[in-house]
Amino acid sequence: MSGIVPESSSERVLHVGRDRPIRISTGHRILHHDGKCSRPHGHNYEIAVTVVGELTEEGWVVDKGEITSVISKWDHRFLLEADDPLVEAFEASGDGDAVVVLDAPPTAEVMSVELERRLDERLPDTVSDVRVQVSETAELCGGSPL
Repeated sequence: MSGIVPESSSERVLHVGRDRPIRISTGHRILHHDGKCSRPHGHNYEIAVTVVGELTEEGWVVDKGEITSVISKWDHRFLLEADDPLVEAFEASGDGDAVVVLDAPPTAEVMSVELERRLDERLPDTVSDVRVQVSETAELCGGSPL
């Protein structure tokens, strides 16, 4: 170890987007919803991530860029459930790369679960917990209890 991180270090917490959220613009629809959310529409989402883990030799829990690179893959994309006919429509129009297909309805709660899963796959083994909050509007925020 380089001496930057004490040998007896314990787990630390990294907050990304807590005071200044990560912002992405993303479209979606809730296919089986009985209301206006069943129509294609978009939101300017605000995302906050909390990561718990051991400090690395570099002196951080994770590189912030690792987190933002996962989230940015959804920016200016359309999130759809796997059985949504719009998936085929996007593909037929030549815009198949503009769609992120999820196994469940693309609600803020599902988005937080999926981002947690994708971050967990990407971040190093020194990370013990990842929590994501996705704010769809000023009134609606889904995610893990922090």
